[in-house]
Amino acid sequence: MPKIESATYTHGHHASVIRSHAARTAKNSVAFLLPHLKPSMKILDIGCGPGTITVDLAEYVPKGSVTGLERAGSILAQARDLAETRGITNIEFVEGDANDLSFADGSFDVVLCHQVLQHVGDPVGMLREMNRVAKSGGIVAAREADYGVFVWYPELPGLKEWQGLYDRVARYNGGEPNAGRVLHAWARQAGLSEVKSSCSMWCYSTKEEIAWWSGSWQERALKSAFAATAMEGKLATQEDLERVSRTWKEWGEDQDAWLSIPNAEILSHKQ
Repeated sequence: MPKIESATYTHGHHASVIRSHAARTAKNSVAFLLPHLKPSMKILDIGCGPGTITVDLAEYVPKGSVTGLERAGSILAQARDLAETRGITNIEFVEGDANDLSFADGSFDVVLCHQVLQHVGDPVGMLREMNRVAKSGGIVAAREADYGVFVWYPELPGLKEWQGLYDRVARYNGGEPNAGRVLHAWARQAGLSEVKSSCSMWCYSTKEEIAWWSGSWQERALKSAFAATAMEGKLATQEDLERVSRTWKEWGEDQDAWLSIPNAEILSHKQ
């Protein structure tokens, strides 16, 4: 039988989550991969969401093509609209489960996932599947945040509460919120060859960036799948969630607010 995803996506697809994901670009999210791209490459972007990274990648391979794969097919209309708006034609978006890819062995020059492995039940198995559909000499790449080492200022006690709650919710859903620190080990366990590890940061420090992140989590703490799971799993009360939301508001209103998010990266050249 085909293998299907066993974990639940922690963030869900509330509008506040999609707005956050839509801010991701190839340059701010997969810069470690870009120097390795060639114009004629065929790329698979797993867990493409609203397609902002995927559409960017298509511009790097004008003689090649990009396929964006997403388990939540409802988001793909937004991704297709974005590609059409930008006049990108060497791209397609398909619905599917990355635990059991429908592509033949050796179908792609590059197989990428960004912020996906932290949300799945078998990240090692998914990396094996990614490696299977990569060509000999091709690239398998992944980037994952590590929620346990977010750094913020001011150090409000409520943000530590949010961090602990996020960890509990993600693990309740079957994921690994601290994926960044173990990504390289998952790659080794999956049998990937010539794995290079690196780390890069997202840093939010401008007034606009702070307002964006603060506003997103004020809403997500109350209305997204994160909130629903916290309540259903008896991991938090409504009062707890409201307190978390207020804390993100307080943080966002501080003139010295600052946040950094470490992201681990792996890049493997398949033998």
